[in-house]
Amino acid sequence: MKTRSNIKQTEKTGQNSASCYTIVPSPVDNLTLVADDTALTGLHFAGHGQPSAAGRGWTRNDRHPVLREAAKQLREYFAGKRAEFTIPLRLAGTPFQEKVWRQIALIPHGETISYGELAKRAGSPRAIRAAGTSTGRNPVAVIIPCHRVMGKNGDLCGFGGGLDRKRRLLAIEKPGAMKR
Repeated sequence: MKTRSNIKQTEKTGQNSASCYTIVPSPVDNLTLVADDTALTGLHFAGHGQPSAAGRGWTRNDRHPVLREAAKQLREYFAGKRAEFTIPLRLAGTPFQEKVWRQIALIPHGETISYGELAKRAGSPRAIRAAGTSTGRNPVAVIIPCHRVMGKNGDLCGFGGGLDRKRRLLAIEKPGAMKR
């Protein structure tokens, strides 16, 4: 998945250029996409605990090239015509969170793993809860497909966008759902 190689570290200050946003309709509700000048920095589900764009000082820009490309790739994904994302990402997280997000990005389309397996792949097999917490802090759900991480016995649990959205995302990725 090309997304995994496009994760960039934020500057030490945590400050990037001004953020722009757009709102994209999807089968799992409206998505707010956020970008700096060169990379996607956030994907938020409508009405799911995120402050308003205005409250964060973001500027709406439906013509921003990163946001337009992200919106295009998301439309393709939801239409069953895309399994991988190639959007440049700039994510702010701890070194462990970034390890976890990189491992999530490696989970193939249509497959799932447990939080325990995720912790193991991130190099900390006993840090299952920390891997779960890091998964919940993924700033670009869907793009980094945290909906593919399941409970110990394949149980549906723990998704920042809500379990109904997780079910719908997994259904989009069922084998045979891809349209060529």
